[in-house]
Amino acid sequence: MRTLIALLLAVAGPALADAPEIEAAKAVENSGRWQFSVTLRHPDSGWEHYADAWQVLAPDGQILGIRRLVHPHVTEQPFTRSLSGVIIPDGVSHVFIQARCLVDGWAPARFRVDLTRS
Repeated sequence: MRTLIALLLAVAGPALADAPEIEAAKAVENSGRWQFSVTLRHPDSGWEHYADAWQVLAPDGQILGIRRLVHPHVTEQPFTRSLSGVIIPDGVSHVFIQARCLVDGWAPARFRVDLTRS
């Protein structure tokens, strides 16, 4: 019985990890290009484990832009970072933001951002 419990905990371990969570995202158009400001939270523990990127995705999954995060934010949670110059194809009325963790990869959750064109 103990072996079974240990095995189940070992298999479930990665599922218990906290994925980066997007708390807010804002998109602003300027001369046909977009700036995204994204606020995310992740239990960064240092250089070995931190949220290291977020990306802007079209509804069809096409990557429109990636914002790399080059250091941990252990004492700054949540934190906001921006990405400018993103080109959104005509006809796209919303995008998704997806965050990544250095250890666990891309989080399964996506945050929808509706676009208001000027």
